[in-house]
Amino acid sequence: MRSQPLLRVRRTGALMVAAAIAFVGGIPLTGESPWFAVLLLIPAAVYVWAWRAGTDVYPGELRVRALFGSTPVPWDRISELAPGRRGQISALLDNGNIIRLTAVTTGNLPRVLAAGGQEIGHSDQPPS
Repeated sequence: MRSQPLLRVRRTGALMVAAAIAFVGGIPLTGESPWFAVLLLIPAAVYVWAWRAGTDVYPGELRVRALFGSTPVPWDRISELAPGRRGQISALLDNGNIIRLTAVTTGNLPRVLAAGGQEIGHSDQPPS
């Protein structure tokens, strides 16, 4: 799907700031030994991951993005959305697989559902 997403959900920008500070702070180490330059790959990777990883909402699907690659999840394949311990949302698919929706939490789930044109459904069964 090449169109622009209706909503992009990403982690806080503080991660990118922290990674940039760690990168700049590590530069003086390269003066001691060029081998320390390898350590600069860690904050660089964290920066790229914080910039890229998240969940994009499209009318027909969600696209869960990671550091490398992405996974499309059609809305009609999602059987249930459930919060984890820290409020992170996971999608239970119709084939039994579970996909954690990166950066989607209980706080921004209503925005994700509204952007995707989905309604919040409640089970008719009482809790056990």
